[in-house]
Amino acid sequence: MSVLVLNTGSSTVKYELIDVQTGERRAKGLVERIGEEEGRFTHDSGTVKGCFADHEAALKAILQVLGDISPEAVGHRVVHGGERFRAAVVVDEEVIAAVERLAPLAPLHNPVNVTGIRVAQRAFPRVPQVAVFDTAFHHTLPPHAATYAVPREWHVRRFGFHGTSCAYVAERAAALLGSDLSEVNLIVLHLGNGASATAIQAGRSVDTSMGLTPMEGLVMGTRSGDVDPGLAGYLARTRGVDADEALTRDSGLLALAGVADMRAVRQRAEDGDEDARLAREVYCHRIRKYVGAYYAVLGRVDAIAFTGGVGEHDSGVRALSMTGLDRLGITIDPGRNEAPSNDERAVSAADSEVAVLVVPTDEEWEIARQTVAAITGVSAR
Repeated sequence: MSVLVLNTGSSTVKYELIDVQTGERRAKGLVERIGEEEGRFTHDSGTVKGCFADHEAALKAILQVLGDISPEAVGHRVVHGGERFRAAVVVDEEVIAAVERLAPLAPLHNPVNVTGIRVAQRAFPRVPQVAVFDTAFHHTLPPHAATYAVPREWHVRRFGFHGTSCAYVAERAAALLGSDLSEVNLIVLHLGNGASATAIQAGRSVDTSMGLTPMEGLVMGTRSGDVDPGLAGYLARTRGVDADEALTRDSGLLALAGVADMRAVRQRAEDGDEDARLAREVYCHRIRKYVGAYYAVLGRVDAIAFTGGVGEHDSGVRALSMTGLDRLGITIDPGRNEAPSNDERAVSAADSEVAVLVVPTDEEWEIARQTVAAITGVSAR
């Protein structure tokens, strides 16, 4: 089955046309920095710079370069599935309405996920569309990890995100260790414009840093991550600020360094910008805290896996995040860590008790696999 995967993020759209049976990637590309003046569209080997005003404009540009290609299915990454969606589902109007109702829980993602679905429906009206939910992987969280200490009648819980990435990376990390996934304990650090840490025990998510919404946990591009819950009331009383908006769109690296993209933050720090240097230290300190916490949750850690754009490509973030964890058996080898590579690899020292891995995520393959499973009932793994 030929599956067009649309991974519509908060500021990007990734796409791939994948033959799930053979693994062939027939087309792929990425639109970055949507809504910014310096947008970029990379399709296969070519790159075009320009401004893509919104996600619909980016998706239309993608469909234009795909031309007459007609997939047999379209798989969409959808960030929040709430309590209802615990696996991938074939899209109908009821599913779209449910995804839209969940938008307050993922305001940067669910609305643009629906945009992707609508554009694809118009382009391929007779092709099945499948929604693959980031939250589904984390429905294995035990009650003590998923439950907030708040009134029950609020009906809230920790959901977790980046589930498709975690599912793929966990399986590949176990393979790198030469072990079955059911035998290993892992901490997956998905670091991109959004960022999360997940504790995985025998292939099951048992704790994760994002919660009811993608705002909780690590420092991100424009999201604050963990803050004092009293901050919202304080900002409303003293500044008249909408905390939801400010903590989602105006915080994180953007607030600390003036830019949301870690590549730009790193360059500014290397050029001597103290705000950018502090931003990287805050970012890495938060990661280090979660690694220590999840080490305690798991009791034994076999590997820490870095993934996502920052996790895969920023050796400085990897090194700073793992600094001081030697007593936990976590040691990075500087030569391995700094060596340029796009491959799966270990960057830990030879005598490190815990393997530190870089595992390039392949959410598109995972989405394609789950798309086929939702349509046929047969897993392509």
